[in-house]
Amino acid sequence: MATFLCFLCFLLIFTFTPLSHSQPERFTRPLGGARQEYFEVSYPPPSHEPTPSCTHRILHHSFAHTIDSPPYTTPYAPPTRCPAPWSRVVLDFHARCKGEQYDRIAAIWLAGVELLRTSTAEPTAAGIFWNVRKDVTKYSSLFLKPDLDLTMMLENIVNRDFTGIYHVTVTLLFYNQYYVNAPVRVPFVPCPEALNLNPIESKSRSRSLIQEPGFSGVTESPADLIIPISDDGRRGFWFKVEEEKRSCSRKIRIPRNTYRAVLELYVSFHGNDEFWYSNPPNSYITANGLDTERGNGAYREVYVTIDGRIVGSEVPFPVIFSGGINPLFWEPMVAIGAFNLPSYDIDLTPFLGKILDGKDHVFGIGVVKGISYWLVNANLHLWLDHDSTVVHANPVVHYSPETSIERQEEFRGLDGAFDVDAEKETQITGWVITSAGNITTTVSQGFSFKNFIKFQRKGSLKTVKQKFKAKKKVKVIDGRGESITRLKVRRRYPLRVVTNTQQFQDGTYRVVTDVSHSVKEKYVSGCFVKSINNVQNSKGWMEVKGHSVLSGQASTTQNYSYVDRVICYSRNVAAANGIIVTDNSTFVCEL
Repeated sequence: MATFLCFLCFLLIFTFTPLSHSQPERFTRPLGGARQEYFEVSYPPPSHEPTPSCTHRILHHSFAHTIDSPPYTTPYAPPTRCPAPWSRVVLDFHARCKGEQYDRIAAIWLAGVELLRTSTAEPTAAGIFWNVRKDVTKYSSLFLKPDLDLTMMLENIVNRDFTGIYHVTVTLLFYNQYYVNAPVRVPFVPCPEALNLNPIESKSRSRSLIQEPGFSGVTESPADLIIPISDDGRRGFWFKVEEEKRSCSRKIRIPRNTYRAVLELYVSFHGNDEFWYSNPPNSYITANGLDTERGNGAYREVYVTIDGRIVGSEVPFPVIFSGGINPLFWEPMVAIGAFNLPSYDIDLTPFLGKILDGKDHVFGIGVVKGISYWLVNANLHLWLDHDSTVVHANPVVHYSPETSIERQEEFRGLDGAFDVDAEKETQITGWVITSAGNITTTVSQGFSFKNFIKFQRKGSLKTVKQKFKAKKKVKVIDGRGESITRLKVRRRYPLRVVTNTQQFQDGTYRVVTDVSHSVKEKYVSGCFVKSINNVQNSKGWMEVKGHSVLSGQASTTQNYSYVDRVICYSRNVAAANGIIVTDNSTFVCEL
């Protein structure tokens, strides 16, 4: 296997100590092998997608040497062959690349509204390709508008050493029909509670029962208006947060007939904070005289403010990019969320009483304990009362204390242990008076976070264990106190990384790593239930010089399951040294 040069502009420079190489890192993988398809395990698989009513290619571009250049922008117009209304819209992202290249972060925006946050896979000499499909039905009101700009940012470097060019095609798939795209295991009966999910819409216009993959049952219609909370677009529409003290903001004026508001938050972490969950405290770095800026401890929380007041926050899922920790783990099956990074919804409806005054309000985004650098922006989804020009609103209860954070540390030299425990509970209630009557929304949520880091053997053996649990309840009632809808969400993001590093006299070192991470989520809305269980385990070793992998062996297994009232789907995949050895999927429910 060939030895490769390392482009240090995107990497951290450390002193050559055991700590440096027991820290998670980014690497380039060895070249070699045949052309191969990469993938992220998710539901629904592309092979089970129905035929769309029409397809609409919206982007086709090659990203070569794009570093320090403006993002690529092209005009957007709605499809002419299948006009609205659409029951579903899917974004299909196709990419291919060959040569040597690092993984890159990328995003797609329409009129400044982010549609997809993704990262690239690291290519081979023979080439790789992959597809990402994402349900983007919630942006339908935007797809209706002509004369918009579609923008994609993917900063890449091409020179004598790094030859990989990313060729990207993006297509929208529009569906006019309603369908269930998998074997139905029980007769589908609409949930009585969900039939009255949206009193404004049921009063002002007819409502459709939409059966969507990913959430079987009745779904609410997309927002009437989506406002981006983003940068000016000259360097992409994401804000770049480089320190905790700096929050990024934009002034927004909300239409006065808004009766519901949900902020969708997009987040990714890079540079010194790419592996924030493994960062030691600054006291450890200073005491040992380490030449690294990857500190500030192992807790991060992304928060949203309105006029300087925190209205919501999220601890992000620790996505591992394809060059992270050990790139041999992520071929051809990438880590959870690497191709389709998650976004996070924050229900702002109870705060409408503060912002429905016809004035500008400042929406901000920041990162607790964040260091360089984070890419963040948000989409504000608004539902409008079309039978009223002004909706009156007022907050009733706002219980939102600061996050409780406890830290413990004990170390001697390069060996030591560090604990971070955090928790938060909030409850917010507000009402709006609409053309359909009084609607009161209560949002209750909380989370607990635990992170444990241990260094042993003079820092050459490092263990990271992290647990995150979150719960959210949204209750909406009418003026008589009768339930309109209820939503319950529970999430768990456990993570474990063990790294053992051995150095050799020729300047190379061997890294043996064991990684386990997963996503466990459950959604309950009325009588509709959806659960996802996605577990990935990787282990292996690599011989490294600088940031280039010379050789190694790796294996990854993934067990994915999706269950709702109508659909059961599971897929079990195992890969060894870049080859799929097992891939079994079924739509049969386990009893």
